[in-house]
Amino acid sequence: MGRMLSIAVGFVCFLGGAASAAEPVLPTVKIFTTGGTIAGSGASGTDMTNYKPGAISGDQLVASVPQLKQIAHTPVEQIANVGSYDLTVTHWLALARKINETLKDPAVSGAVITHGTNTIEETAYFLGLTVKSDKPVVLVGAMRPATAISADGPLNLINAVRVAASPEARGKGAMVVLNDEISAARDVTKEHTMRVEAFRPTDFGYLGQIDEDRVVFYRSPTRRHTAASEFDVSKLDKLPVVDILYAYVQPSLGLVDALVKGGTQGIVFAGTGAGDISTPERGALKNVLAMKPDVRPVLVRSSRVGNGRVVATKDYEPFNMVAADTLNPQKARILLMLALTKTRDPKEIQRMFSEY
Repeated sequence: MGRMLSIAVGFVCFLGGAASAAEPVLPTVKIFTTGGTIAGSGASGTDMTNYKPGAISGDQLVASVPQLKQIAHTPVEQIANVGSYDLTVTHWLALARKINETLKDPAVSGAVITHGTNTIEETAYFLGLTVKSDKPVVLVGAMRPATAISADGPLNLINAVRVAASPEARGKGAMVVLNDEISAARDVTKEHTMRVEAFRPTDFGYLGQIDEDRVVFYRSPTRRHTAASEFDVSKLDKLPVVDILYAYVQPSLGLVDALVKGGTQGIVFAGTGAGDISTPERGALKNVLAMKPDVRPVLVRSSRVGNGRVVATKDYEPFNMVAADTLNPQKARILLMLALTKTRDPKEIQRMFSEY
């Protein structure tokens, strides 16, 4: 009887061991936190606008979503804990260095960055140009604070980790994940101040979506990014100063001179229509054109419209202006900052705007 009991116990242990051996090995996704609404806290569950962004630490944020333990190992590193309107180029450079170092580890499948939605598209595009890996880089935020009755952050974070752990996400560059949708960093922009469906990828549509059964991709970015990028910020502690001028009826002409005197190295014009700049503004640019090439700000034409290309035309050839293609002004600024770390030649910079 005792021998039979021993055999039975051994059989059960064997089955238990076999079950354990069959359990899948979870991937590792490193989470970098920067604050924002996803880590925000309000006085009540109905505070959707009166709350403090970045009130919850990165460790607390991840711990509040225990379902993540079923998806991946998620070590956390806090980079900042602020509203994304207070992030700086210094934060960007730190993030790029840390992500590049982390993704060298073959045990790490990808990186997730929690971020405020106000500037998430800018950080995403910067990382898409400076991370030197084909592993997924996924930025995620929320439109409602963590204390809200219908907080969207927890599911957004789960979906971001699922995307970063997905083999199909490799080679897709930097992405933004919100509201069950995956967008390319280059294309996505915030189009609403409050709704959970605030983000839309302009002309070209989403890369894919996240459903309960799996992560699904329907297209891939075609412009250069991440591992194919020529930009290297590993040894930089600052970037060239680039500013944006917004077009409107009867603009203040002193702004160009003020920027030049302030030391700007590049100016992006958020032009009307297809990147048009008023006749008085073109007149004000004559002073810029009279400057020596080695100190003259590089000029870029973008558009305030939100969709469509800005193309090079003969009207702007005398000004050596770079056409931003489909990049909105804030993303054109990022590409120009990085371009200026390599060259001041407008023709070479136009080549970059055509490739990225």
